[in-house]
Amino acid sequence: MSGVFRKVLPYLRPYLAIFGFCLLLVLALSAFELVKPWPLQMVVDNVLASKPLTLPGLADLPSALLLIVACAALVAIQVVVGLISMWSNHVSIDLGHRMVTDLRDDLYGHLQRLSLVFHSRQRMGDLMYRITADTFAVQTLMLNGVLPVLQAIALLIGMFIIMWNMDSTLTLVSLVVVPALYVTIMALDRPIVSAATEMKMTESQVYSLVQWAMGAIRVVQAFGKEEDERLRLLNATQASMRANLRLYNWQTAYSAIVNTVIAAGTALVLYVGAEAVIGGRLTLGQLLVFISYLATLYGPINTMSQTWAQIQGARIGARRVFEILDIAPDLKDGPRPWPEKVEGRIAWKGVAFSYSPEVSVLQRINLDVKPGEKIAVVGPTGSGKSTMLSMLPRFFDPLQGTVEIDGIDIREYPIRAVRHNVALVLQPPMIFPLSIRDNIAYGRPNASQAEIERAARLARIDGLVARQPRGYDQPIGEGGVALSEGEKQRMTIARAILMNAPVLILDEPTSALDAQTEAEVMVGLAELTQGRTVFTIAHRLSTILKADRIVVLKDGVIVEAGAFDELMAKNGAFAKLYNTQFKDAQPAA
Repeated sequence: MSGVFRKVLPYLRPYLAIFGFCLLLVLALSAFELVKPWPLQMVVDNVLASKPLTLPGLADLPSALLLIVACAALVAIQVVVGLISMWSNHVSIDLGHRMVTDLRDDLYGHLQRLSLVFHSRQRMGDLMYRITADTFAVQTLMLNGVLPVLQAIALLIGMFIIMWNMDSTLTLVSLVVVPALYVTIMALDRPIVSAATEMKMTESQVYSLVQWAMGAIRVVQAFGKEEDERLRLLNATQASMRANLRLYNWQTAYSAIVNTVIAAGTALVLYVGAEAVIGGRLTLGQLLVFISYLATLYGPINTMSQTWAQIQGARIGARRVFEILDIAPDLKDGPRPWPEKVEGRIAWKGVAFSYSPEVSVLQRINLDVKPGEKIAVVGPTGSGKSTMLSMLPRFFDPLQGTVEIDGIDIREYPIRAVRHNVALVLQPPMIFPLSIRDNIAYGRPNASQAEIERAARLARIDGLVARQPRGYDQPIGEGGVALSEGEKQRMTIARAILMNAPVLILDEPTSALDAQTEAEVMVGLAELTQGRTVFTIAHRLSTILKADRIVVLKDGVIVEAGAFDELMAKNGAFAKLYNTQFKDAQPAA
């Protein structure tokens, strides 16, 4: 537990003033809790038993008026306690929300900085659960852990002093339950932690299945797998419910044991106290006050005991969050500032890469690309084309060798600077639920309206904009649902055009377009690519024919590189690929 709290405390540090005010409210609440039983003793001893009252200003009051004062004091104290409780809850919940926001911000930002190697090994639904649900652990630990413990300590100290002065024997008897509660907590700690961990894992599995199924709804419906996916989610939900029920059963058993222990302690105090009243060592009013204090004494102990399982669940959630935060980013910013002018000379030198030790994706990649050269990268599925080009914007770093821009290892530059100078058009086209303007200007949010319109015109998306009621401010919708695949593709091309980067990576940007639209877009791309170094993962003959050089990958190795006619004359790997993949394709007119 201490390790988790040590990691949570830095998120409390910016709000120490708010936390200090929470402590003041807690101390004030504890003080009023301490005086709550005294009006009751006043009624029993000073009104009913006519025992003289020694309090200044109240000693000479008649019994009827003293009864009114005692009853009014009882109500007033409860009103003040209620107001302080409301204030304390508001401040402490606000404090918890601030900490959750900071933790969630750190976690989300950290995930953004981790490489695609990390994300390729994770379930997206699990990461979503950690961001949305597990981050609330810091609030639970604060509201159900730190503050209740501090309030309990303040109450225990105050009540122990008062109760000890009233009757030391009864005070010692009342503390008999503490060792028993400690033993209970230690005995049930392990099964509760195990149940809480299982509950978190099964709930994140439900998140993962829902995220996957909703993202693949078109495929699910196309293959008639709706019922299978429903059953898959049903099974995951039932497993999650069983885990929740198991945790609830342990919580219930824990609660029953705690309540039994506290009831036994109360019965023991009541028995010893009644003997003291009979023996004349205590008055009836003192015994009632003592029993009232005992309930207040056991209250925070009971609350902490009852919420122990909840605290344990929060501990597991916090641990899952810090598991991610403790992962050091495998992509580091370099110290070298980005040069004012980039020629665009690119080189892979002895590059090797793998996602796992068992499977090698790239090996011995050597390729020199001249400034402004147009490179088409071809090869069978799984040959490493996307991985190779993904090293240029540093989505991955090579395990061996270097990737260079103008003779400098790109790892010497800040990641943000590298990515601002490498524009991408990826497959499938990624459209955000924003306006047309925001989608085009996603990489350059400060671009002028004229620049945005020029990019849209070159990508041949200006016609779509003109048909929209709100023009460039028209919202597109989730995933660009109202757009055709060709329109989505042209939107991403406009985004890349606006980047105005010296290096371009195109994942066959015209693959979703018909021949006429492709020809129109290629005009814009021709202007865009002028004087820039361009890499295209090619699937169409038209793209290959326009390339200065074709690079053929197979099993993570460059097996051939050269111009179209040169490679066809060799009758090697590219000629075989051409005959199976490109031969029947016709270039756009």
